[in-house]
This record gives sequence, structure tokens and C-alpha cells, in this order.
Amino acid sequence: MKDICDFIAKWMGLMVLLVAIVSVWMPTWFSWIETKSINPLLGVIMFGMGLTLSPQDFKIVFSRPKDILIGCTAQFTIMPLLAWVLTQAFALPKELALGVILVGCCPGGTASNVITYLAKGDLALSVGMTAVSTLLAPVLTPLLVWLMAGTMVNVDTIGMLLSIVYVVIAPIIMGLLCQRFLPKLTKGVTPYLPAFSSLAIAFVVGIVVSHNADRLLLGGMIVVVVVVLHNLLGLLTGLAIGKMLQLARPKCVALSIEVGMQNSGLASSLAVMHFAAYPLATIPGAVFSVWHNISGALAAKFFAKA
Repeated sequence: MKDICDFIAKWMGLMVLLVAIVSVWMPTWFSWIETKSINPLLGVIMFGMGLTLSPQDFKIVFSRPKDILIGCTAQFTIMPLLAWVLTQAFALPKELALGVILVGCCPGGTASNVITYLAKGDLALSVGMTAVSTLLAPVLTPLLVWLMAGTMVNVDTIGMLLSIVYVVIAPIIMGLLCQRFLPKLTKGVTPYLPAFSSLAIAFVVGIVVSHNADRLLLGGMIVVVVVVLHNLLGLLTGLAIGKMLQLARPKCVALSIEVGMQNSGLASSLAVMHFAAYPLATIPGAVFSVWHNISGALAAKFFAKA
């Protein structure tokens, strides 16, 4: 069982890509699953994150506040601004622009920690940034979406705040409580969590893509181009900022990966919950989920060899 889970986690990017392809060409494989299932799946991923976090991960906030401040400031400025610039540069329709902005305004993704480890980056900084940006998300994500997209659509900032608390923060707290009061159980299931998270992400992608397969085939290439540019520019800008601030190489690597990799599942979930009138808004998050796992794996190989 452990070998199977390790295999799934190792080839997560390829698995998500295959699910996306199947969802486009044979959408009935996943379209029977309702989009409201995205929230429980995301909750499972966040619960797993809570099981793997420890007090040491939060101590970095106090022991290295400058690094965390730099990282989180970059996270919540670079990606939202890049999202807005790209939507304007490519004159994206309102629905797709909203989806790209949602991705840009979300916190870092949990997969970034694995990629940072493989890239020989500063893993403690990566985990600390992911934890802190996730905790800041209930306030910053709705606020940034309102600032970036408020002129296009009506943004319910309070509703988004509560949704992020329910779907992200509450499961993380439950995971932390399980880790505290059920340590033996937690230790037993932790090795399998990356595989379960990978499967959950794949299902999220399958659900979103299958329900929008026709629309994606009609105008999908422009979405793919924008998403790829968003991710790559995030990786490059994060790295550039680290070098400009003369940070150590492992910190630069962690900053690059944390900035470039987003919690795109949350973006799709927020699109479903709060922007149901704009179904295409879910697509950029699904495409980002596929692409950033591929680019992350390539970046890890590049950084590890450089």
C-alpha cells in the first residue's frame, strides 16, 4: 500500500494531466459528480495539511520574521498583480479574467512544500510561508479579489471570508487537533497523505474540467497560455526578488516556488460557491492545478542540478 501511495505522489503531475485530458474528451467520466463536491475534497486536502503541520512550522514566524514577511508580501502582491496585468494584456472575457484573478489572489499551495524539498530549497521557510499565507487568506484573498475584480462583478467579501474559514481554516484546525490528541493515529496515516491529497486534487480537476469541457475546447488555448505565463512569471519574479534582496540560494528557491505555486483548488471552489453565474471562472483554477504540478516538477529538477 505504501509503495502504491509513493508512486501516486511521485507522478502526481502526470496523473492530474491525464485526468484533465480524459475530462475534456470523455467528460461523462466525471460530470456525474456535482461541482459542490469540490468543497469536501478541498477540505480533505486542508485536513491533511493540518495533520502534517507542527508547532515548529509556526515558530519560524517568530524566529525568522523578516523571511516570512518578505515571502508573504511577495505572495499576495506579485501573483494578484500578474493576474490583473495578464487579463488586461490578453483582453480576457469577464468570466475567464475573474478565474485568473481568483487564482492570483489565493494563498500558496501545499504541493509547494514537496517541490521545495525536491529542489533543495529552504523547506522550513516554504512550510512557514504556506502556513502563514493560508491563515492570512480569509482576509487577504476576498479583499484582493474585490480590488482586482470588483469593477467587473459583485464580490461578496464577507461570504468569501466565511467560505475560506469553513473550507480551509476549519479542516486545518481539525487536523492540528487530531495531531495533538490522536498522535498514534496521525503518525500512522501521515505517510499516505500525499497520495490522498494528489487523488483529491485530480478529482477536483476532473470535476471542474468535465463540467466545462465544451467551453474549454472552444476557447481553452488562451486560458492555457495565460495560466502558463502566470505561473512561470511568478516563479521567475519570486526568484528575482530573492536575488535582489541577496538572500541565500535555498531561500531564493523557496521564495520562487512559494510565489509561483498557488492553491488553485481553492480558486475553483470559490468560483463555484460565489460566482456560479460565471461558470468559466472555474476553468483557470483547474488548468493551473494541472500546469503548476508539471512546472513545479521541472523547476525542482532545474534547481536541484543548478
